[in-house]
Amino acid sequence: MPDRIARITVCELHDDAELFLSDWSNLVTHVKRERSDVVLLPEMPFGPWFAITPNYDAPTWRRAVQAHDEWLARLSELSPATVLATRPVERGGLRLNEAFAWSETDGYRAAHTKAYLPKEAGFWESSWYQAGDGTFEPIEVERARVGFQICTEMWSMRDAQRYGKRGVDVIAIPRASSKNSVEKWRTGGRAAAIVSGAFTISSNRTSPDDGPDFGGGGWVIGPDGNVLAVTTRDDPTQTVEVDLADADRAKATYPRYAIP
Repeated sequence: MPDRIARITVCELHDDAELFLSDWSNLVTHVKRERSDVVLLPEMPFGPWFAITPNYDAPTWRRAVQAHDEWLARLSELSPATVLATRPVERGGLRLNEAFAWSETDGYRAAHTKAYLPKEAGFWESSWYQAGDGTFEPIEVERARVGFQICTEMWSMRDAQRYGKRGVDVIAIPRASSKNSVEKWRTGGRAAAIVSGAFTISSNRTSPDDGPDFGGGGWVIGPDGNVLAVTTRDDPTQTVEVDLADADRAKATYPRYAIP
């Protein structure tokens, strides 16, 4: 593809409903101003984090599904950008966390279901929905071939490497991760970029100091692990113009070529 330049936006959005609405308004303004091509949202962004409790509750699950159904209609506010995110769904009798791409041109496209689920205080995900089938298939988005690793999945460097072998330009990592692990996650994002030879991009939930345990800290990282941008509480939205051809070139260099 002759034009391999893409403007990618990452963000951090509050778990609190009122603060989220303010964040969303600011994000829409930013995306229009920056002429973003791709916008990555955090993990299951359109409702409170239900996995904070260890016991599955059917009405709470249904409210989360409904909230995401309703917010899909508002993704057009970010057009003409393509939006990447995840959402709770029910498919084939299973409750799942599904990654998707949305654009005005192509509509909603399911891309991947989360396969690796934590089970610990504040993140009781395996109590709330089932693991996906473990397939990691790229999806064509705008000028890029994109793979998803939803939050915990980022730590599977083997899957990141396989994405690289399949020519992925960008690995999207929507997160709901804690305040005390922001630097650890960024380090993992750098490692995933290095082993894949792809850009890694991440957006995360955030919360006030006295709120749920979400730490923000989104990023755009280059194919050799160089940090191109990070989000903070004071600067929660970042857009970076990248040359996707850098990912093509990186795959022919060390350590990517040396590992089968």
